[in-house]
Amino acid sequence: MPSEGRCWETLQALRSSDKGRLCYYRDWLLQREDVLEECMSLPKLSSYSGWVVEHVLSHMQENQPLSETSPSSTSASALDQPSFVPKSPDASSAFSPASPATPNGTKGKDESQHTESMVLPSSRGIKVEGCVRMYELVHRMKGTEGLRQWQEEQERKVQALSEMASEQLKRFDEWKELKQHKEFQDLREVMEKSSREALGHQEKLKAEHRHRAKILNLKLREAEQQRVKQAEQERLRKEEGQVRLRALYALQEEMLQLSQQLDASEQHKALLKVDLAAFQTRGNQLCSLISGIIRASSESSYPTAESQAEAERALQEMRDLLMNLGQEITRACEDKRRQDEEAQVKLQEAQMQQGPEAHKEPPAPSQGPGGKQNEDLQVKVQDITMQWYQQLQDASMQCVLTFEGLTNSKDSQAKKIKMDLQKAATIPVSQISTIAGSKLKEIFDKIHSLLSGKPVQSGGRSVSVTLNPQGLDFVQYKLAEKFVKQGEEEVASHHEAAFPIAVVASGIWELHPRVGDLILAHLHKKCPYSVPFYPTFKEGMALEDYQRMLGYQVKDSKVEQQDNFLKRMSGMIRLYAAIIQLRWPYGNRQEIHPHGLNHGWRWLAQILNMEPLSDVTATLLFDFLEVCGNALMKQYQVQFWKMLILIKEDYFPRIEAITSSGQMGSFIRLKQFLEKCLQHKDIPVPKGFLTSSFWRS
Repeated sequence: MPSEGRCWETLQALRSSDKGRLCYYRDWLLQREDVLEECMSLPKLSSYSGWVVEHVLSHMQENQPLSETSPSSTSASALDQPSFVPKSPDASSAFSPASPATPNGTKGKDESQHTESMVLPSSRGIKVEGCVRMYELVHRMKGTEGLRQWQEEQERKVQALSEMASEQLKRFDEWKELKQHKEFQDLREVMEKSSREALGHQEKLKAEHRHRAKILNLKLREAEQQRVKQAEQERLRKEEGQVRLRALYALQEEMLQLSQQLDASEQHKALLKVDLAAFQTRGNQLCSLISGIIRASSESSYPTAESQAEAERALQEMRDLLMNLGQEITRACEDKRRQDEEAQVKLQEAQMQQGPEAHKEPPAPSQGPGGKQNEDLQVKVQDITMQWYQQLQDASMQCVLTFEGLTNSKDSQAKKIKMDLQKAATIPVSQISTIAGSKLKEIFDKIHSLLSGKPVQSGGRSVSVTLNPQGLDFVQYKLAEKFVKQGEEEVASHHEAAFPIAVVASGIWELHPRVGDLILAHLHKKCPYSVPFYPTFKEGMALEDYQRMLGYQVKDSKVEQQDNFLKRMSGMIRLYAAIIQLRWPYGNRQEIHPHGLNHGWRWLAQILNMEPLSDVTATLLFDFLEVCGNALMKQYQVQFWKMLILIKEDYFPRIEAITSSGQMGSFIRLKQFLEKCLQHKDIPVPKGFLTSSFWRS
């Protein structure tokens, strides 16, 4: 049947439509129950019906004549054209009854009614399509409304949360502000309380200050009156002191003249064989005594009446001593003349009897090692020691003459070489202190290399003694001078520095003997007591020159203070005492020390055989024994202890006899040191002595 063929075409068209290609699920009834309800409700005409009828009719009229088509065929053809169905419900608004596509409103209305009457009874598909479109529209509107409501709900929640957060922030700010106000209030109360207390304390201090100011004003007035009174007394004392000082100078001048007369009587010693040592010894003691009085007076700004009286007594004793010496010489002359006459008579009698007999004088007793010491000590140094002293000074002078051309050169290059050599020789010695042994070895190697002719670095430049023919002599002289100067300055201030300086000097002495001789020459010149040698005042000698010979520094006719003089002498003696007992640990142990402990024993024996000097002898003995006493004790043992007993029993009274009350410090220090050593039968190791740990560091 023809209708059956069109039915299958209709079904094929529906399959090819948008709705036919949709996927339908079996469980859609469980998920979307509302759709089923709409489908079961009474059918309603879709809003798209007019648009479908209009487009279907127009399409059918274009393809077929109206006579050949029937309403049923037209309706079926319209169902076969799904592509004309709009996909959006918004298109329904374009198909109103008064559409502009119709020529006029009446005609359009008739056609619409005709089409509707023709399409509606035709098929149920249009109704279903319209319902589907209407459902989509409603569902979309519900989704849009739900989304809008959800957005509004979320906005309300966000706004509520924002308002709550804002309120919480306000509460937090209010709480923080309240806390700040409270803290500020507490701080202000504390400050006000502190201010009140400070004001009260200030008022109290003001009251105390006013009270003290009154007391101080009274004291100031009293002090001013006392100062004026003391100034007047000081002026009077100064005037009296100047008068006494001039008198002391006159007494010293007369004392030195008498001392010269005493020395001039030395010629009678050989002629008359009279022992004048006792007179000369006492004369030197008196000269030293009056010199000490003048030095003490210079330190205290003015001499006292007691000092002047003591000096006058010393001068009177010197006069009596010279008078007694004259009487002794006269008596000796008479005895000699009488002995000559008796000898002449005996000789004549012997010749007459022709039986001459040999007359032998018994030998004079001499003092042995364990014998009794002579009552009188010598003043002058032994001749052999004096010759040794003079040889060292001559060698030093000869060395100066050797490099005189380098020192007096006007050439800028020679001056530069001289300056570089002097720095290279003196700077390493200045760097010696109680540093570690490794650093000390570097300094020693640098000095040894310089003396050996090798180039060394100094001031960023390479320096060598080979740059000038006189360079070696110059470096040796300056190096020895610097070693002694270190003892005079560094050791005098820091006693422990004597040992590192001495061990380097001893090592250089062992490898370069000439440097050692120059060290001794400089030491003897600056400190004659290291010989030991007591210079004597000679006729025609200026007083300043004599003071320089004694070791004093004289600048602008002003002699240095006694304390500073003793400090320098102490430093040099300590350095000498350290040198004679130390050896460079990296040297040749098979060779003997170039200037060892035997020279220390000789110095100690000779100083004890000489009359002591006030304040000087006690100081030097203490320094020497404190530094070198332990080494001498180990070397000489019993003999050394005998010498200490001799010092205590015989030499102490001599030192005490010439020491004034203001100079007893050095004597007491020496006495206490020896008594402690004799009591413990041991001499302690000196402080700062170099041990094996020093060289390992």
